[in-house]
Amino acid sequence: MKVGIDSYCYHRFFGEVYPQQRRPDRTMTVEDFIRRAQELGVDGVSLESCFLPSRDPGYLRDLGQMLDSRGMERVYAWGHPDGLEGGANTQAYEEMIGSFESARAIGAKVMRVVGSSLRFRDQPHAPQLERLARMFRDAVRIAADYGIRMAVENHIDFTSSEMVQLLDAVDSVYLGINFDTGNFVRLLDDPIQGMDKLAERVYAAHIKDLKIQRGVPANEWYFFSSVPIGDGVVDNSKLAGKLAKAGFDGLLAVEIDFLHPDYNDDEDAAVKRSVTELQRLVST
Repeated sequence: MKVGIDSYCYHRFFGEVYPQQRRPDRTMTVEDFIRRAQELGVDGVSLESCFLPSRDPGYLRDLGQMLDSRGMERVYAWGHPDGLEGGANTQAYEEMIGSFESARAIGAKVMRVVGSSLRFRDQPHAPQLERLARMFRDAVRIAADYGIRMAVENHIDFTSSEMVQLLDAVDSVYLGINFDTGNFVRLLDDPIQGMDKLAERVYAAHIKDLKIQRGVPANEWYFFSSVPIGDGVVDNSKLAGKLAKAGFDGLLAVEIDFLHPDYNDDEDAAVKRSVTELQRLVST
């Protein structure tokens, strides 16, 4: 297994600052992120398409060459924040299909996609899953032409059983899961049990750790806020072990979305600690 970083860890530095957060005193480019990932000694990166300044094929090929020169694996991550909106957004579907060209230009063999999101969590799930299955049954044929596998993320939307239902309905090797170890917790769905159901269908992973943030309503998504791996409630050691047993050889990407206040808005320090701990986990 390979240790990586998702560029979403630095979302404040790319300009996405939540209302509850402070604006940072500096910005970051995608190239800055790749250089920092190299300094931290990781094997690859997951690049959020929403932070790319251009989808020009030449620019993306240059990024791919930058990654090649550093020997880094890469995942092209499409869909933040709401993806296909539970299968209701046909324009987003066309954007997702168009992203295969971008993923190919950057040299990615896996493209993270988003079917739904927290925004649609309280809407009926069965119609969302039915619509998404129809979309993905069409999309996998295109994915096969490109030779790029899609990994749909559990995006604080569906439980592990519902993710199994979706993958079964599509029934293609070109659709697996981007397993986010923290997002199931946010639905009070045990990630260990989820991994037992899904380990052999994981194509990419976001490795999170979470801790309750006092004073935040329990129904807020950041009630469980990100902390460095090893400091929270998620048993990422056991999850990594299950992935290793299943033969997973893809990218385990550290992801921090809303850093817990105890860590003083220092995402970079939290990422560094997380990378060190994740490297230890995969080497044992």
